[in-house]
Amino acid sequence: MRFLLLFSRQGKLRLQKWFTPLTDREKKKVIRDMMMLVLARPARSCNFLQWRDLKIVYKRWYASLYFCAGLEDHDNELLALEVLHRYVELLDKYFGNVCELDIIFNFEKAYFILDEFLMEGEILETSKVAVGVSLEEADTLQEGEAKEAWRPLSAGAC
Repeated sequence: MRFLLLFSRQGKLRLQKWFTPLTDREKKKVIRDMMMLVLARPARSCNFLQWRDLKIVYKRWYASLYFCAGLEDHDNELLALEVLHRYVELLDKYFGNVCELDIIFNFEKAYFILDEFLMEGEILETSKVAVGVSLEEADTLQEGEAKEAWRPLSAGAC
């Protein structure tokens, strides 16, 4: 997988993950082209298409979000669709009926979930349970750090 994009029906980019290096200019062109291609397709169209030297796999979930992946020629489209589906399941499990606003206001969690699941465009962990445990541990650690930061200093510490 070369990239993963999440964007809305209105063409607003919500998440982007690049697994191959591109310049900012190239990334903007890819994002613009993907949105134009995918958003222009009829609702009942096939979820696979060819673009330049890449296979594009996309799926619309939750009425307004498109999940779009760019694959190399030798990659399996059905497996990529399953990867997108698993990512949606992980988001859904964490947020509980995930919606676009969850991704907007908690984008760092959406990226963290993605990083626990994929690395360099390859599946890192297939188990939803294992990813869930990692997320719980990270949340517990983050909560502990937040409590530590807000703890008042003792009188002798000054």
